[in-house]
Amino acid sequence: MVPVPRYAAVKERLGAHPRTWLVTGVAGFIGSNLLETLLRLDQTVVGLDNFATGHRHNLEEVAEKVSPDQFARFTMIEGDIRDKPTCERAVQGVDFVLHQAALGSVPRSINDPLTSNSVNIDGFLTMLVAAHNAGVRRFVYAASSSTYGDHEALPKVEAVIGRPLSPYAVTKYVNELYADVFGKLYGIETVGLRYFNVFGRRQDPNGPYAAVIPRWISAAIQGLPIEIFGDGENSRDFCYVENAVQANLLAATVDKAGAANQIYNVAVGERTSLNQLVAYIREALSPLHSHVTDVVPQYKPPRKGDVLHSLADIGKARRLLGYEPSHTLRQGLLAIAEWYSAAEQRREHI
Repeated sequence: MVPVPRYAAVKERLGAHPRTWLVTGVAGFIGSNLLETLLRLDQTVVGLDNFATGHRHNLEEVAEKVSPDQFARFTMIEGDIRDKPTCERAVQGVDFVLHQAALGSVPRSINDPLTSNSVNIDGFLTMLVAAHNAGVRRFVYAASSSTYGDHEALPKVEAVIGRPLSPYAVTKYVNELYADVFGKLYGIETVGLRYFNVFGRRQDPNGPYAAVIPRWISAAIQGLPIEIFGDGENSRDFCYVENAVQANLLAATVDKAGAANQIYNVAVGERTSLNQLVAYIREALSPLHSHVTDVVPQYKPPRKGDVLHSLADIGKARRLLGYEPSHTLRQGLLAIAEWYSAAEQRREHI
């Protein structure tokens, strides 16, 4: 793990001067990791989730990871980001909003564009209006690398995007447009974080829209084939969740001139093919499950809406936020191997 001076300073300052945070999508994968980190720093946290894709057991796990006094600083609101009164209630007395709630997945948005639009655009706007009216200090939101669309040049630089390739990508781009307009018209400070294939503890491996890393880890542990859409030479900039947590806290608290009302790539800045990812997963799991060395990929036709290659330029985040990835893809996989192994054992006994 690489120490990050700016991040260490932010955590020290927050520990000395606690703030109040709203985390939307708090029962989800990234949201629950944000919650755990904030509670460990003795922050007061309000969580909002409708449990459409989040899980109560994620919150139960956070309760086990922090002290009882720390967990007592957490208030849970069960509700929908499309509901105006719920959003207005959630932002009362809040300093920073970390907006993670959304319906993810490109295939999901292709199959059901209306619901993706409703949650990701209507819900985003409802939350943004509530935050502005409540006078929150800053609104940090989960943007997406899917916004780069058909722009083929690598690495991806924030100022240059292409045309969206899916309804999901459209919704995430509209979020950026709304944030920009609200900053100019109403003066609210926003920061958009374009996540690149975030993975880590509590990322659900089940369901038709599960992300590639948890799905493949689960398959490997069960001795099932790993399904690859295409020839496996598609590449991604995989980002461990601790890097995303760091970026959120830096974005919320940065006071450098010109750092707010910006978009930032959140990634590692390294490109890995899906075939290489399989090799890394085998390496991480083989000490716990020797049979994974025998698991082989099963190649299928490419999916609509998938980009061929993705690689982030993280220079802007480094320069303005002080962001520095603490984990590479390989380090992240080694860090989560035991967690997913234990999770798979729990699932087998249910």
